Amino acid sequence: MFESMNDFATDGQDAPSLRIRIVFGEDAMLGPGKADLLELIRETGSIAAAGRSMSMSYKRAWMLVDELNKAFRDPLVESSRGGVRGGGARLTKAGEVVLAQYRKLEEIMAEAGAARIGVLRSLLRDGVAEK
Repeated sequence: MFESMNDFATDGQDAPSLRIRIVFGEDAMLGPGKADLLELIRETGSIAAAGRSMSMSYKRAWMLVDELNKAFRDPLVESSRGGVRGGGARLTKAGEVVLAQYRKLEEIMAEAGAARIGVLRSLLRDGVAEK
C-alpha cells in the first residue's frame, strides 16, 4: 500500500507529519521540539542561536537544555560562558546518542505507521489536508 511517509504526498499535498513525544515520567520528556533544539545546538554551536532559529527566547532554550541535562544520567549539552574567546555549546556523546536514537525512532514509527496514516488521510474531508 504505502512504503513511506513520502508516499502520502503524491497528489501535490504536503505529507502528513508524525510527531513523537516520549514521556519517561512526570519530570522527563523528549519530543520534537527538544530534539530540534539539540540538533540546532549541534549545528550552530550556540544555545542562543538554536533558540533564535526556533523563534524561542534564550531563557526558554536554556530552560529546555537544563531539563534535558537533569533528566538524563549524563548531560546532553555542555556550554561555556562568553569572554575573550566567546562562549558556545555542544552536544556531548550522550547528547549525540539521545538525538540519534530519537531520530531513528521517528523513522521507524513513520515507516511502521505509513499505511494507517494513509488510510486516515483518505478519510479526511476534501481540503483538510491542504490547510
